[in-house]
Amino acid sequence: MKTQTKEALQAHGANGHGHARNEGTYRSQAERRAEGKALRDAVPRSEHSGWKPPKDRPDPVEVVLAQNADRVPPLVPIRHGRMLQSPFAFYRGTAAIMAADLAHTPVSGLRVQACGDAHLSNFGAFATPERNVIFDINDLDETLPAPWEWDVKRLTASVVLAGRHIELKQSETARAARAAVRSYREHMAEYAFTKALDVWYDSIDVQRLLETVLAEEDRARVEKRLEKTRKRTVTEHDFPKLAEHVGSAPRIKDNPPLIFHPPWLKEVEASGQLKAAWARYHDSLPEHIRVLFDRFYMCDTAIKVVGVGSVGTVCAIALFMAADDDPLFLQIKQAHPSVLEPYAGKSLHDNHGQRVVVGQRLMQAASDSFLGWGEGHEGRHFYVRQLRDMKMSADIDTMDDKLLRRYAGICGWALARAHARSGDPAMIAGYMGSGHSFDEAVCDFAGDYADQAERDYKAFVKAFREGRVKAVVES
Repeated sequence: MKTQTKEALQAHGANGHGHARNEGTYRSQAERRAEGKALRDAVPRSEHSGWKPPKDRPDPVEVVLAQNADRVPPLVPIRHGRMLQSPFAFYRGTAAIMAADLAHTPVSGLRVQACGDAHLSNFGAFATPERNVIFDINDLDETLPAPWEWDVKRLTASVVLAGRHIELKQSETARAARAAVRSYREHMAEYAFTKALDVWYDSIDVQRLLETVLAEEDRARVEKRLEKTRKRTVTEHDFPKLAEHVGSAPRIKDNPPLIFHPPWLKEVEASGQLKAAWARYHDSLPEHIRVLFDRFYMCDTAIKVVGVGSVGTVCAIALFMAADDDPLFLQIKQAHPSVLEPYAGKSLHDNHGQRVVVGQRLMQAASDSFLGWGEGHEGRHFYVRQLRDMKMSADIDTMDDKLLRRYAGICGWALARAHARSGDPAMIAGYMGSGHSFDEAVCDFAGDYADQAERDYKAFVKAFREGRVKAVVES
């Protein structure tokens, strides 16, 4: 693998955070683009093609099991059960495996604030504080400054696995994968010529997508889901579904094993640790949001199982009330070190909840008003956001070849926009160029890596059958 030294990264405009930084002599957009193009001499675009596992590659099952060390033991079998559903589901839960593999692949030396887990299901629609609905990356638990290519490759491999999951023809899956990389490259080229403030203010408005990107047959279906999402309020939908009145105070309903009140949570509350954790979260909020948050009173907290990769970490929901008909649900997610950290360097933030929040604000066009971080029981790091705020995710299982291709292209666009905020779009665009060389190389890698993910999945299934992996398959 051809790598870049620390000195080379600094020469390419990366500061200690891994973000683009202009120092010294001013360089025009054309000059930066030429510098990016020159990086091909050290790392030709064709070198991104293909994938062969290194001889010392760790056992993928052991990598999965090692991540269970700090997880809630009764929830670990649920995590494994969700990963057993398909190779695509397994891929969603194994960012750590791919991070180690990506460390063996070529990189140009340019860094951005990376997602770290940029697969298709980690993109979606949600409401901005101004109540507009935008499309963006919506899960950034693994975010860290890292090579931009790593996110592109993880996204493209996920497209291949999604295509296989919904049983598309090989040619249809290949077109969808190319759509993701091409969209990333073409939009990065546009951002290279866009004013810095305009890049920062840019967002992917869902209404804009409906009018300009989606085909007519898809538009009606998405508009119907969007309208339903907009009408779903916390008071009328989430509160009756998730809460009940016990005496005079509302309480989160138990729905084990997915929502429950563990005994240790009562002990944490009684000891004052829970109150202290919320105080630390409160201090992480901007002052104007603190004023809003202070209107609410905490009523209850419960564990809530979410996602695939996050299952088993301490994830919870908290119910706050400002009045009898004025609820607020916040989601608390435990934050571990990023899976990229062993290969891209340690975070500058001691609290990994803060790492997630800073990365989220860097990558997203707009972030949740209640986004904050803190430290809780037994020194666990966490971050907080609203549980649901007009959130809408894609249903991969219902897609056909055309919709997957369009959706992959939108995800490629969102990833380019996110990378352009922290990286140098002119240099990245200069490296990729205007032809299809980079697209073809990454798609070739994605096909090979999807094969690898399927082999890892088979090894995981075998480990389950042999009793090495304990799993609960949900009905």
